[in-house]
Amino acid sequence: MIVRTWLVGVARAVRRTEPGVPVPRRLALCIAVMATMAAVAPAALSAQMLLVPMDRGQADHLKAYGLAYSVLERDGRAEWLLNFQGGSFLLPDTEAVRRRAALMGVTIQSVGVAEEARIRGIVANSNMESVVLEKATSIAIYTPPNSAPWDDAVTMALDYAEIPYDKVWDYEVIQDGLEDYEWLHLHHEDFTGQYSKFYITYAGAPWLEDEVMRNEEAASTLGFANVPALKKAVSRAIRDYVDGGGFLFAMCSAPETLELALAATSVDIAAAYSDGTPPDPNASANVDWGRAMAFHDALIQVAPSVNAFSDIDGHQVNTPWKKELGAFTLFDFSAKFDPVPAMLTQSHESVLRDFYGLTTSFAIDRLKPGVVQLAVEGVWAKYIHGNLGEGTWTYYGGHDPEDPEHQIGDPPTDLALHPNSPGYRLILNNVLFPAAKKKKLKT
Repeated sequence: MIVRTWLVGVARAVRRTEPGVPVPRRLALCIAVMATMAAVAPAALSAQMLLVPMDRGQADHLKAYGLAYSVLERDGRAEWLLNFQGGSFLLPDTEAVRRRAALMGVTIQSVGVAEEARIRGIVANSNMESVVLEKATSIAIYTPPNSAPWDDAVTMALDYAEIPYDKVWDYEVIQDGLEDYEWLHLHHEDFTGQYSKFYITYAGAPWLEDEVMRNEEAASTLGFANVPALKKAVSRAIRDYVDGGGFLFAMCSAPETLELALAATSVDIAAAYSDGTPPDPNASANVDWGRAMAFHDALIQVAPSVNAFSDIDGHQVNTPWKKELGAFTLFDFSAKFDPVPAMLTQSHESVLRDFYGLTTSFAIDRLKPGVVQLAVEGVWAKYIHGNLGEGTWTYYGGHDPEDPEHQIGDPPTDLALHPNSPGYRLILNNVLFPAAKKKKLKT
């Protein structure tokens, strides 16, 4: 085929020479054309793209996200091939990308023109889709200045994948500091202002005393009467951020307590040790679920001695009625008709072992209509998604996908030992999701 193309080119060159040009000169022109085409042909045959496979053949799934992000950071474009080999990436074939992949230990494959056409044919005719990623997402992590003794799965994932982010806390949120960011993750904060209800159990612990002092100082500096009042204001600012077009991601206790704080804007649900007044005994009936984004009709746990916030959480890990862990299953979405949930559930595993957190799971009967369940375990949803105004929120239950029963003071997970973690992949799906170019759904 290539030889035939060369011959066609030579023939055209010969025909286009002026009449009367001597045959030897025509022959020289032909040779020149052939030499030029011979020089160009190898470049045409070389790889034009790099495939980053995301199936079980990938050496480091987590750093692969960082590689794709780095391409976007450098004003490049990438493609996310949903459901193709575990949600693979197509990146430009440049020396810089190859070098970075080698340094990061990410598996890549050269893709020539013919192979790229074959891949696109498979994608076009299967439950797959090509999503263009256009720009690197600006990322903020909501986290206290000193988060010990806690570690945070999202922060660890970003650090390991070499994806940059900024840290924000109550000061920045209250003072409109979220406007600079497209994607916000909530460190496992207790937005009810009750210090994760550890106040009684861990009384006197230096880390708890430091947390109380830091939060009370922030409340006073920002003009709030107490910590629960501050956290309610922060929760409202976060809701406004989503409504205005932000992408929110939260894990562990943050989803449940954020929603409770929103619903309880005008109701006292906090223990007396945090605001000086007892909670409303009829709090469950008096809160306004219309302000919440994901949940409704929950029963709020106002007893300060019970380490649970409400019946939104299905597993109730720190109570006598704690439920045992099982496994959760990712739903298989249509990549062409439901590209957003398809992006959020890209993985090389469809069934994942569960893991505890202060909020481990979400009771399905507490979800508002329209909430998308991305993964479930029986009567509990593990991973959910929804829209508010111009933005979206995504909640993922549990604390650490590779440490099912993480305890206070345990060392952080070393992700170098878990480079193929499907649970951590779900976190990083959310990081790239805002970079996707919006396209009209097929009809």
